Amino acid sequence: MATEQQTGDAATDGGPTTGSESLTVTDNRTGQSYELPITDGTVRGMDLRQIKVSEDDFGLMSYDPAFTNTAACRSAITDIDGERGILQHRGYPIEQLCERSSFLEVAYLLIFGELPTGPQLDRWVYDITHHTFVHEDIKQFFEGFRYDAHPMGMLLAGVGALSTFYPDAKQIGDPEERYMAAVRLIAKVPTLAAFSYRHNMGLPYVYPDNDLAFAENFLSMMFKKTEAKYNPDPRLARALDVLFILHADHEQNCSTSAVRGVGSSGVDPYSAVAAGVAALYGPLHGGANEAVLGMLRRIESVDNIPGFLERVKNREEKLMGFGHRVYKNYDPRARIIQQHMDEVFEATEYNSLVEIARELEKQALDDEYFTSRKLYPNVDFYSGIIYEALEIPPGMFTVIFAIPRTAGWVAQWMEMNDDLEKKISRPRQIYTGHRDRDYVPVVEREGPEKIVGPPARRPKRPRRGA
Repeated sequence: MATEQQTGDAATDGGPTTGSESLTVTDNRTGQSYELPITDGTVRGMDLRQIKVSEDDFGLMSYDPAFTNTAACRSAITDIDGERGILQHRGYPIEQLCERSSFLEVAYLLIFGELPTGPQLDRWVYDITHHTFVHEDIKQFFEGFRYDAHPMGMLLAGVGALSTFYPDAKQIGDPEERYMAAVRLIAKVPTLAAFSYRHNMGLPYVYPDNDLAFAENFLSMMFKKTEAKYNPDPRLARALDVLFILHADHEQNCSTSAVRGVGSSGVDPYSAVAAGVAALYGPLHGGANEAVLGMLRRIESVDNIPGFLERVKNREEKLMGFGHRVYKNYDPRARIIQQHMDEVFEATEYNSLVEIARELEKQALDDEYFTSRKLYPNVDFYSGIIYEALEIPPGMFTVIFAIPRTAGWVAQWMEMNDDLEKKISRPRQIYTGHRDRDYVPVVEREGPEKIVGPPARRPKRPRRGA
């Protein structure tokens, strides 16, 4: 049975008391039965520890690689119903937020829990707008990167470096410091992102323009040339703002888990968010839309789609941008992107990949092979095409992803620090290595003469300017 302490914890953290909801487990090794309380459809992992073969036994653990069926926290920020294709932030449907709201308003909602009043939104937008500038030393820091450095690597380093410019952010219990960290991160990440692009292109950095809205300002820092004032097409700015909303938060994904895991150590928020950037850098997380573009280019034309889908069925190709770990229905974010595609393509040059993508989606969804496996388009299927239409190079796609996701990371970091059950992240393991080995002096050890590893390569001649 649950102890008073366990039941009390469930009550204080917002969950219902156990009551009659419990799970009876019989250990067939000993014949002993245990009653485990069920709260919010979960059994606490620590409740398994009481199941032992003997008194000196460590106790039972659960084994769940990649945490596919383990809840690591309680969160009131984002709710996903993957079976029905529903995404809500603080209870508001993503469809309504994209139609009626702005990214900065959604960022406020994620972090503070409620939509802002008029004065609150004005102050929030003002604070973020007037903190978009970064210290000049950050600009010099970026100039130290190689000309071909990956933009995500530069962004990762830049976000981490911010922690050295704001040492007071280590006072994570100070409400004012936490607020300022939230403002600075949301404000400065687009600036760092634009700097990484300009560095790659060999162009001078463009400072923020406080007269422009959030998405407009980012487009200005990316693409301004010699004009006195950069005025982006309103259709493109609105489409980008919607994309920012769609990517703002998505529950406990890889990068959000990284932010929470690193943040659980009590580190400053800049370092915690840098961990999120690092996780997003991985191609399995943040690089899916770039892979979609590569797939569409390989298909080349609409006529080649049937043959491509057959190769997918034969496991000779992968259908990128379809399916999702959480969604077992149509990704609601993909539907919203489709509503803004026509406006984007009206304002930009024709791209034949759009026709291929739309026909590929149609043929795949008409095929029982894919629908029976719940393979529906996800947000990455069309976002890469829109980024390309905006003349954003593929290497920047994940960087664009990181800009809005920063708001979600900050919201998750703040929620974690207010959690009464917060503990430093420390997963268990199943040890599979040797035990009780005796040390052997080096002269008595046997084995191959060469170090096991890749063959040595001839050193490359340094490139000019390296």
